[in-house]
Amino acid sequence: MAASVSTSFISGTLECYDILIAGAGATGCIVAARVAEADPSLKILVIEAGPDVRDDAAHYQAGRTFHHLHPASKTVKFYAVEPSPHLDNRQAFYLHGQCVGGGSSMNLTMYTRAAASDYDDWKTVYGAEGWGFADLLPYLKKCENYTLDTPTPEVHGRNGPLVVSHGGEYTTVGKEWLEVAPKYDGRPVLEDPNDFYTVNGYSRWRKWINSDTGRRSDSAHNYLYPQQDRNTNLHLLTGCVVDKIIFEGTRAAGVEFAQNGRKRVIKASRQVVISSGAFGTPGILERSGLGDRSVLQTAGVNVVSDLPGVGENLIDHHVIFFPYNTPQDHITFDSMSRGEPEAMEYWSEIYNKEKRGILSSNPVDAGIKMRASPEELKAIGPEFTKRWDSYYAEAPDKSMLYMGCSVTSCHAQRETFTVLASFRQNHPESIGKIHITSSDPSTPQKFEPMWMSEPADMELLVWAYKHSRETARRMPCYRGEFKPNHPEFAQGSDAYIKDVEMGPVPIDAPPIVYTKEDNEAIRTAIKKFISGCWHTMGSAAMKPRDKNGVVDPRLNVYGTEHLKVADLSICPANVGANPYSTCTAIGEKAAVLICEDLGIELAL
Repeated sequence: MAASVSTSFISGTLECYDILIAGAGATGCIVAARVAEADPSLKILVIEAGPDVRDDAAHYQAGRTFHHLHPASKTVKFYAVEPSPHLDNRQAFYLHGQCVGGGSSMNLTMYTRAAASDYDDWKTVYGAEGWGFADLLPYLKKCENYTLDTPTPEVHGRNGPLVVSHGGEYTTVGKEWLEVAPKYDGRPVLEDPNDFYTVNGYSRWRKWINSDTGRRSDSAHNYLYPQQDRNTNLHLLTGCVVDKIIFEGTRAAGVEFAQNGRKRVIKASRQVVISSGAFGTPGILERSGLGDRSVLQTAGVNVVSDLPGVGENLIDHHVIFFPYNTPQDHITFDSMSRGEPEAMEYWSEIYNKEKRGILSSNPVDAGIKMRASPEELKAIGPEFTKRWDSYYAEAPDKSMLYMGCSVTSCHAQRETFTVLASFRQNHPESIGKIHITSSDPSTPQKFEPMWMSEPADMELLVWAYKHSRETARRMPCYRGEFKPNHPEFAQGSDAYIKDVEMGPVPIDAPPIVYTKEDNEAIRTAIKKFISGCWHTMGSAAMKPRDKNGVVDPRLNVYGTEHLKVADLSICPANVGANPYSTCTAIGEKAAVLICEDLGIELAL
């Protein structure tokens, strides 16, 4: 087994590498492994701020996702959101994966692919030549080992390192939701909701999980570590925060980073690649002198290349969860997610013996990429209808929402209850930004996500609450709303949430009638509970330089040499999906581009 690089090794004979990669996240692991595979003689160093996760069950067991989402976690970094008038001046907190494998080592393992038109927009609207859907499809397939039957095998890969399956557990709650939701609103059930074109139908949801081994399909264990074991020239350095890029003129010649409280510099003779995510990458670029001149001067950083787009165009998905009570004989992730010893012992025994159970799965068993009917558009409201007409109407593969059920809430106030209704806005109009305020990497960045700053976003989520509540009310396992996490409706309103446990209503029961006051209560609750979806991208966008672009279609940073960015920050516009699939495509294509620059052949 290849070891991580030691301090003495860093200060020893190999102070200069061929390639330095700042960040061992979901994309960085792929870039490192593929380039090392193409030319094993290249000396490659990957520098990661977070910990190593090799063979750590807390990471390879997908069902333990929620163990990472607490303030004491060592595998995420928390960012404070600037108090926002759009959230009634709430100061929220946001997390970002910080470990080897990044988000792929701790995410929900939801296999969700974007619309073909999302990628075509990159090419036709934003000028990212070579990044349209037809260009990216080979890379989107290259990572996959899709193990399920599908009517569209031509868009799925079968030989890649990342396994796609249904996971190791199919909960009763998921089955009920998939049965009730189509009956309620008449939308069909789909065989494959991730063929890039087919939307607006319900489906059992696929997962980035190997159902034979019970392990998540992260980029650390399926790309980087195996390649490390085969290649003594591929090294990983963890627990090291990259401060800035070292330039010789405008040529990237290395990086400066902190290791055990000491500053260190490592040189790169051929290529520096920044792969630190939509939060980390703009900070590194700005501290290196790449960014808006006024931001850099305020932070006391000398300008190397004036790039106003760095840290701008920070895009995400809006997500919100509303919990509903269920009978306590249902399988849920609640007690295990809270780390209760008896639950952990029970599910660990099942996992160790049979590689199944909730440790080998995730809480999302069914969902839909949703579009609106004319009647629904009218109910949503005029502001969103404008957005629909300009963005969705002529792109029938685009979905406005992902809606599903999640069989956990991670809440300590009740022994067992389940989030039956969750929804995520796929292409919000609200766009944020993140910038440094100091040249010191320990100084927090100023993060302004701008959630709910556009009226169309709020209108859609108000409607989504009502629609998802109607679905939940009709499920056999429904026992009422968990009141503290729902809107505070006035007593006497048809929408009022009673304090007593109640059972489901018939499938043809009349919907709840909401007053103007009820709608305002929903808006207030959305402002209270809304979050980004940990799907940030776009903050070093691949656009023309005069359009606030940061990198060109070969991922080169404008105004520099031998410097590329390869992570979700390069996305010029949003994609209506969990971003891991997009991460893998960026990583696979970035590796090819790097090899081309170096005169090395890396075949698809």
